[in-house]
Amino acid sequence: MGEESLKRRKGEDKGREDRQSIQSHEPQTMNLQKQVGLISGICMSVGTIIGSGIFVSPKSVLANVEAVGPCLTIWAACGVLATLGALCFAELGTMITKSGGEYPYLMEAFGPIPAFLFSWTSLLVTKPSSFAIICLSFAEYASAPFYPGCDPPQAVIKCLAAAAIVVITIVNSLSVKLGSYLQNFLTAAKMIIVTIIIVSGIVLLAQGKTDNFKDSFKGSKISVSSISLAFYNGLWAYDGWNQLNYITEELKNPYRNLPLSIIIGIPLVTVCYVLINVSYFTVMTSTELLQSQAVAVTFGDRVLYPASWIVPLFVVFSTLGSANGTCFTAGRLVYVAGREGHVLKILSYISVKHLTPAPAIIFYGAIAIIYIIPGDINSLINYFSFAVWIFYGLTVLALIVMRFTRKELKRPIRVPIIIPVIVTLVSVVLVLAPIISAPELPYLYCTLFILSGLIVYALFVHLKFSWAQKISKPMTMHLQMLLEVVPEEDVTE
Repeated sequence: MGEESLKRRKGEDKGREDRQSIQSHEPQTMNLQKQVGLISGICMSVGTIIGSGIFVSPKSVLANVEAVGPCLTIWAACGVLATLGALCFAELGTMITKSGGEYPYLMEAFGPIPAFLFSWTSLLVTKPSSFAIICLSFAEYASAPFYPGCDPPQAVIKCLAAAAIVVITIVNSLSVKLGSYLQNFLTAAKMIIVTIIIVSGIVLLAQGKTDNFKDSFKGSKISVSSISLAFYNGLWAYDGWNQLNYITEELKNPYRNLPLSIIIGIPLVTVCYVLINVSYFTVMTSTELLQSQAVAVTFGDRVLYPASWIVPLFVVFSTLGSANGTCFTAGRLVYVAGREGHVLKILSYISVKHLTPAPAIIFYGAIAIIYIIPGDINSLINYFSFAVWIFYGLTVLALIVMRFTRKELKRPIRVPIIIPVIVTLVSVVLVLAPIISAPELPYLYCTLFILSGLIVYALFVHLKFSWAQKISKPMTMHLQMLLEVVPEEDVTE
C-alpha cells in the first residue's frame, strides 16, 4: 500500500520533471545530475583544502623542524606531493568515472573487501570526525568576539557547531546547485583573506622586514622522524586534494574538468600556503609563531590594526567553506557504498524532488553531530589521519596494479608510472614514521578498528543474515516515504 502511494507520487513528480525537461531541452533521469562545472570544481578543490589549518596552526610544521627555511621547504614539498597524488587520482577518475573517491577504484582493483574497509573507516570515523572538527573550529572563531578576554563556554561552541552541521546538511540535501553556489561564495571569501595576508606580507618584505629569513636553516632539527612528522602536519592542511573524485558523476565533462580543476586548484593552494607562511615570518620570529594561539589573528593584530576583526570573520567563512565542501563530497561516498550494498540500501536512494543523495547526506550529518558531543577529538583525528594515508597508498597502488590487470580500460589521462610509485612509497613512510618515532597504543586501536570491518563484512555483506534483511526492509520503506526518495535508475554508459 505504501509502495503504491509512493509510485503514484513518483509518477506525479515524474510528470512535473518531464515538463521541466521539455522546457530545458535536457532529459531528466532519476540519477545525480551533472551540475558542477570547471569554476565550481576549482572552488570545490581549493575551498575544501583551505580550511582553518593555515590560519590557526601552521606552527605544527615549524615545531618539528624548528627553523624557517626547512619549514617553508616542507610546505612547498607537501604541495608537490598533494599535486602528484591528485594527478594519480585524475587518471583514476577519468578511467573509472564513478563518484565515491577511493571506493570504486579499490573495488575495481582489489575487489569488495578493501573497498568495504575503506568505506567502513571513512563513514564511521575519518569523514564525520573531520567534519565535526572543522565545525568546532568554526564555532570557536564565531563565538570568540562575544566573549572578550576569556574562552567561550563549551556548551555554546558545541551548540553552534551542531547548528552549522544542520544548516550545511540541509543546504546540500536540498540542491546540488545551492551547495556548489555556497561553496563558490565561501571560497571567494576565503581567497580575499588569503590575498590580504599575502599582499600585506609582500608589502612588509618590500619595506625590508627580512630579519627572520637570515640564516633561515640555522638551528634546524633535521632527522627522518622530524621531517616525516612535519610532512604529516603539513599534509593535514592539504587534505582534501582528492575531493573532486567523490563527485565525478556530477562533473560536467569530467575528462576535461577533473584534471583541469586539479592542475589549477592544488598548485594555487601550494603557492598561497607558502606565501602565507612567508607573510607570517615577516612579523613574527619562530619563537613568537610557536607561542601564538591563532597565528592569523596575531598577524592581523600586528599588521591590520583597527581592521584586525577582518581576520576572525574571514576565518569563519573559510572553515564554513571547508565544512560545506567536505559534506558535499563525503555524502557521495555513503551514497556509492549504499549502491554497492555495503551499507543500508536506503542510503543510495535519491530525492525525487531535488535529485540529491539526501539520505546519505543526512546520515553523514547525524554521525558528525555525535562526534561533537565528546568535544576534543583532535587526538582522534591525528591517529586516524595515518589510516587515511593507508588508503591513499592503497588507491595509488591500485593505479599501478590496473596498468597491468586492466589494460583494456580507456585512459584519457595517463601519468608517468614513476609518479604513482613515488606517492605509494611516500604514503608507506607516512604511515610507518609516526608509529616508529612515537609508538602509542591508539595506533593499535585504530588498526584493530579497521580490521573489525572484516567481521561486519562477513556477517552482513557476505553472509547476508536474514534477520538483518527483515529489520531493514520495513525501515527502508518507511524512510523512503518520509524522505520521498527512490532508487536511482540504471545508468546507460
